Amino acid sequence: MSAISVFDGSRPRREGDLTVETAGIVPIPEDARYGALRRNFTVWFAPNMELSGVFTGTLAATLGLGLWTGLAAIAIGVVLGALPLATLSLWGPKTGMAQLPLARLPFGKTIAIPALVQWVSSVAWDGLVGLFGGEAAQILFHVPFAVGVAVVLAMEGLVGILGYEFIHRLEAWGAGILTVLFVVLTAKVLAHGNFPMHNTVHGGAAVGTFVLMTTIAFSGGFSWATYAADYSRYMATDTPPRPLFWLTFAGLAGSFLWVYAIGLLGAKALTDQTAAGVQTLMGGGVLGTLALIAIVFGAVTSNAMNDYSGSLAVQAGGVRIKRHISAAFGTAIAFFLILWLHTGNVSAKFQNVLLFTAYWIAPFLAVILIDWRERRSQVDRRTLIHMLPWANLRSGWPALLALVVGFAAMVPFMNTGLVVGPVATRLDGADISIYVGFAVAGLVYYPLRKLAAHPEASLTSEESEEEALRAGFRGAR
Repeated sequence: MSAISVFDGSRPRREGDLTVETAGIVPIPEDARYGALRRNFTVWFAPNMELSGVFTGTLAATLGLGLWTGLAAIAIGVVLGALPLATLSLWGPKTGMAQLPLARLPFGKTIAIPALVQWVSSVAWDGLVGLFGGEAAQILFHVPFAVGVAVVLAMEGLVGILGYEFIHRLEAWGAGILTVLFVVLTAKVLAHGNFPMHNTVHGGAAVGTFVLMTTIAFSGGFSWATYAADYSRYMATDTPPRPLFWLTFAGLAGSFLWVYAIGLLGAKALTDQTAAGVQTLMGGGVLGTLALIAIVFGAVTSNAMNDYSGSLAVQAGGVRIKRHISAAFGTAIAFFLILWLHTGNVSAKFQNVLLFTAYWIAPFLAVILIDWRERRSQVDRRTLIHMLPWANLRSGWPALLALVVGFAAMVPFMNTGLVVGPVATRLDGADISIYVGFAVAGLVYYPLRKLAAHPEASLTSEESEEEALRAGFRGAR
């Protein structure tokens, strides 16, 4: 199978065109661009309206923060975590290309490492979110847990396989439906009362816990950053950047603030962190059923994006497999991960996943932002097409070196169930590793950036984009 047949294929041409998207990481041609700005709000709002976000909010109280201190930590973390995604979403219209494939510019062949980590992270999020969706489906349909999981994964996997336009349409509907259902959930939490008003930690421990909760809240939005351009790459080249930035930011930050706040407010009532616990909180009956529907639907809206972006990461890493086939494979792997997560100690497991799946993104982000700035955003279609064949890529070792060194520098500052670094211990549990990793990777990569970055290759006036596409792949066969 040739490279061009693997990476290209059919794609939607307008809003509502539900053509199955078999195309992968080939940049979207300008004559195939479409999509209103409002879609970038809904596509980043709906996937976060799900149960794992609510349970993340309860961690503020579990760690010892009171209501106002916890809300402050959540707000700071969410706002900071949404900024990278909103910024990177602007790269979609400029390039017509997805986020991980764009990282081939600085990483070259070493993109295989970040792509593998990205794929593993997407499957991990599939498992984390699908766990609660499977529990809800089990109760809702009165079936065994494994069958409930299979139902949720079948729905999400179908959307991830069908592609970009299906996802945007699903998230648009999901934003409306989940808003109504979460309004009901919020009302029940507020009516329950008994909020955790006061800190149970004090002094240096309170400061350390505040910083840790800020990092946890930060990691939720930040972990989406490597998906950013995936859902704006079909938008027109002349899409105005300011409204695109703010609509993306509002969708991501608004959803996370809402679900985290519900979790903190209902921390004392949500001691049973399961779908059944939420159903009980809602009082059973019709409201309990609505809660279960919200959990199932939220799992589908979130995990469809994990399946889709994971499939693009596989191709970005050089694996020559059609995008929709890769999406189906990732969904299947998630099934077994969910069964493992269901074995017990869920709260600790998903806190570890939340933090660990975000750690590598900090040094990765430093590398791609420096590379983009040095190119002055003048990356044209010919350059992007030229780097699609694996044989055309440079080694990219400086980018990987910066990522590895940046990640290594983070370890002493980490505070998770897997690693508690000595610096984090001295800081009373404060986890500032993400910020350290970003700074160190930037310092390593900046002086080395020109040694392996992919060169720009502009189109000549006599050469059409289609001719460039064919020429780019001809040399790789």
